[in-house]
Order: sequence, then structure tokens, then C-alpha cells
Amino acid sequence: MNLIRGFYREHPLRSIMFLALFVRVISALFSHGYGFSDDHFLVIEVAQQWVDGVNEKLWMPWNGNTIPSGHSLFYPGLHYLLFLFFKSIGISSPVIKMYVVRLLHAVYSISIVYFGFKISKKLSNDEVAKKVGLLLAIFWFMPMLSIRNMVEMVCIPPLIFSIWLLIKSQDDNNYSRFLIAGLVAGIAFSFRFQTMMFIGGIGLAIWIQKKWLQGIWFGIGALLSIVIIQCSIDLYIWGKPFAEFTEYVRYNIENANNYGKGPWYNYLLLIAGLMIPPISLFILFGLVKSWKKYLLIIFPALCFLVFHSVFPNKQERFILPVIPFFVMAGVAGWYNFEQQSSFWMKRNKLLKGSWTFFWVLNTILLVLLTPSSTKVSRVDAMSYLSTKNDLKHYMIESSNSWGAVMMPLFYVGRWELPYEVCGACPAKMNFDSIQYKHLPWPDYIVFAEAENIKARVDTIKKYVKGLTYEKTINPSLLDITMHFLNPVNVNQTYFIYKVKK
Repeated sequence: MNLIRGFYREHPLRSIMFLALFVRVISALFSHGYGFSDDHFLVIEVAQQWVDGVNEKLWMPWNGNTIPSGHSLFYPGLHYLLFLFFKSIGISSPVIKMYVVRLLHAVYSISIVYFGFKISKKLSNDEVAKKVGLLLAIFWFMPMLSIRNMVEMVCIPPLIFSIWLLIKSQDDNNYSRFLIAGLVAGIAFSFRFQTMMFIGGIGLAIWIQKKWLQGIWFGIGALLSIVIIQCSIDLYIWGKPFAEFTEYVRYNIENANNYGKGPWYNYLLLIAGLMIPPISLFILFGLVKSWKKYLLIIFPALCFLVFHSVFPNKQERFILPVIPFFVMAGVAGWYNFEQQSSFWMKRNKLLKGSWTFFWVLNTILLVLLTPSSTKVSRVDAMSYLSTKNDLKHYMIESSNSWGAVMMPLFYVGRWELPYEVCGACPAKMNFDSIQYKHLPWPDYIVFAEAENIKARVDTIKKYVKGLTYEKTINPSLLDITMHFLNPVNVNQTYFIYKVKK
């Protein structure tokens, strides 16, 4: 233990980087499944379909589709190239592919820790840098989210690297660095369109500092990056610039009220909860106290936060890009306040107790969540079916809900859509259609959710003879917990039955 402490004192950044990589590798190896629908169905499945020559989602125009999907093709395109490489060397296992994908994201994501440490050291001191580095390395939610295919997390490294380049240029006003910083920041836009608010906030912050030419060079760099990546891809595929972005804006304006909504302060409460009170309140207070000093960090993040707070569609993951920037500026601001506050100088035990509570709770959550899997029962159900040599067609029975459960077809290794029994399309309608159209009979039937399972199986038995139980696939502990906390998180137990003909 003394050896570790000694190495940490001598090499704090190396120690923190190793810790950050270690917990992310643990998560990459043990945290299976996917976090949200978008980080699987809009990235992994799309990329693999392109490799397999399947256009089931109609994202491309060459099958008669005339309307872009409204999604940036850059990030799925990178996975397409990776999966194409896998195919060229004979790797076909979805599980192995996802191990590699998660490990690549683990390595990529520790750049957030590195630049967070460097920025904090540049603007403040070693003590603040070490605290920021540790928080970014082992915040309880960071490792598990960092290894997911979430554009909300993937867009952070170019943004934070851009800020670092600008901060390094504050003293010498090197115009080329402002141009390069813009080029780097523009990459984030091609990962996630909403980062235009953050990128625009950086440009405004530079102008607020009365660096007019530097702001222009930054803007030129950002625009050039966006044109090179986003515009060129859309020109090649759709024959017109910014086709996907234009459709994205149109769709979100028209459907702004069709998704999760909340009050304007929703994200402030979420950030305060994620970062664990009372430390989260210290950090938010530090932001308010130090906004002028750390304008280049706070202002872009604030622009991003305000936009998402005003826009009706509010989902928790949308606000993740600002967390590292709030941590950097908030910890530095709180440290400066704490050093000058007579109140906290007299209450050192209370301050230490608050941090002790934070680290204990954070460590417990980190240990529980880092190796935890999400949506894993859906993945395991599809993986189980992929092992069946006699599988040609299958049915998903989710009649407890009105709509059919979206299953990750990537893991079953085939893109033919299953028969779907749900409230909108009951069993009788399905089997009548199969008989009338002379369609193939399902070889396996997967029942989603345990509720009313006996009655639902009995209903299917009216149409299928020789239905025999094969396997139960349970959700992870995290999925069970999330469902308990919020029943909207539908993470089911799956029951697989074999149809004997």
C-alpha cells in the first residue's frame, strides 16, 4: 500500500490514468448488453447490416428511399469499417465483436481523464487536477457509460481536447492552435449534432474574451471540419450537403413533444443527483462562483445545458456531455472558495465528512455498476437462438404490451424480422396470417416478461401443437433494480419454447 501511495505522489497522472483504464476494461469485459436503444440499434445493428448488404432500416437511398434518416452516418460508418475488417479476417461472433468495440471505447474514453487533469492543472493547481482526474476516472457512472456506443459520451473527447488546445494558446495566442482546436471540435458535431451549441459556445467565449481574430480562426476550423466530414458524407450518399442534419432538425422540431418531457430545471436536478449531494452542490456552487475565471469551460457547457433545458424533449443521457466540464470548473471554483471561506475553515470536519460520504457511496455504486450488464436478457435470448441449427423462423410474444419488443437481431445473426405477437397484433392475427399467406411456421417462440406467462403460453398452444419449454433467461440485477425504481424501464425475463412439428 505504501508503494502505491508513493507512486501516486510521484506520478499522479499516470496513477489516475491506470485506474481509469482498469475500471473501464473491467466494464468492457463484464458489462454486456447495451444501455439504451440508440446505442445499439442506431450504431451496431446499422453498421452490421451495411456489412451484410441488408438495408432493412432504409437508411440509404439506393433501395428507393428518398428521405434521409436524420442520423449522422459518421459514427455508424466507423463501426461499418471495423465490422468490415472483422469480416475480412473471419471474425463472425457478435460477442467477440462487441468485446473489441467496448475495449476500443475504454481506451478512447480515458482521454477525457487525461485532458481533464491537464486542463485543471493549467488553470488551477496539482491538488485540483488530482481531484478532477479521480472524479473523471471513477465517477460511479463513467466507466459503464464510457464503454457503450453512446454518442453522448463519444463526442466528449474531441470537445475536451479542443478546450485544452485553446487553454494552451491563451498566453501566446497562436492562431494555428485556434484553427486546430476548431477542427477538433467540429468532429464532435459529426458524432452528435447537438454539440453545435457547445461549439458555438466556445466561439462566443473566445469573443467575450475580446479575441476576435482567434474566434474567427476557431470558427473556420470548426466549419471546415464539419464540411470535410459531415458534408462530404452526405454529398456522396444523398447528393446534397447536410442532408442528414436538415432532416434531423425537421424531425426533432415536429416531434419535440412526442418524447420524454420535464420542467426546465430537470437537468439541474439530474446533475445534482448523479454527482451525489452534498459534493454535487459544492461543484455547482463552484461553477457559479468561478464562471468568469473559467469562462472557456463553463460558457460552452452552459449553452449546451440551456438549450436542452428549454427544448421539450428531455432524456437523461442527453446532458452527459457537460458533466466533465462542470466537474473541472466546479471543483476548481469550489477549491478557490473553500480556501477563502472562514465558514469552511472552521468546519473542516464537516467538509471531510462530506467527501468521505461521497467516496464511500461512489465506491459502492462503482463496484456494483462497473461490471453490471444492461438489457442483457434480450441479448442472451437472441444469442441462445443463434446456437440453434434448426432455427429458420421465430416468434416474439410480448402481448403484455401494446407494441412489440425491439429485439437485438445483431446477436441472432440473421436480419429476417421475427413474427411479433403484441397487443396491436394478437396471436390469432399472426397465425391467421401465417396460414393464409402460407408462411413458414416458427421454430421457436420467445415469451417476453413473466406476467401472465401461463395464460399466454396456453393461448399460443391453441395454434401450435408440440410447444415445449426450453430455457428461462433472466435479466441482470441492474435491470431488475432499474425496473423497480422506474417501471418504464422494461427489462424482461424471457422464456424460450421449442415448436415441435
